[in-house]
Amino acid sequence: MKSHLSSVVLLGLAGLANAFTYERLDKNNALLLILDMQEGLFSLARDFDHTTYRNAMYAHASLGKAFDLPVVMSSSSDTGPNGPLPDEFLAMYPNAPLIKRQGEVNAWDNPQFREAVIAANKSQIIIGGITTDVCTTFLALSLREAGYSVWANHEASGTTSTNIRDMANERMRAAGVQVVSYFAILCELMRDWRNTPGAKELFPVLDQYMPAYGMVARAHRAAVQNGTVLSGEDILP
Repeated sequence: MKSHLSSVVLLGLAGLANAFTYERLDKNNALLLILDMQEGLFSLARDFDHTTYRNAMYAHASLGKAFDLPVVMSSSSDTGPNGPLPDEFLAMYPNAPLIKRQGEVNAWDNPQFREAVIAANKSQIIIGGITTDVCTTFLALSLREAGYSVWANHEASGTTSTNIRDMANERMRAAGVQVVSYFAILCELMRDWRNTPGAKELFPVLDQYMPAYGMVARAHRAAVQNGTVLSGEDILP
């Protein structure tokens, strides 16, 4: 009897293991949201170094240009202390919907915003915003409830402490939100360096927003163009 029960349990566990489906971001089915990354709210993003976080915001915004994604932007009370979105974002996407919310904390509560997301007709939503625990999380949970697949750019959302950030990310993960890095999003959308966009288009993007990887490409270029194998290097395995 015990042996039979053990077999049933093992079969059940095997079934659970095989039930996982790896969902990949699809550049043809993804929408980029730029949420409340406002000049006044920027000071609330204290869970990252400010220089690092500013770079992450701009990297997030640039994904739309790099992969020709539809973009929806939204701000909250931009004539007050929250301030406007950076001019560079507006210049990147002069024709993208920009929903200026005047009271709704959760962007999904704004009919214009909701209509803009629905009109994009994409099922995968890439999101980043300030703050992680409020603006990003509230919208991410609403999008999940509405049936969307949500990808939260961990680096592009900022809040007042690492503790609050971690709790917010846990809350989103529990709802099925995929909390991932900028590089993970970029590589999911690209899939293959030989694609278009691929190495040719994206190495300059990485050089600007992820300089560690840009330097990998630069070092390789220098080695190929000007490199000399030093004595001792030639015998390394």
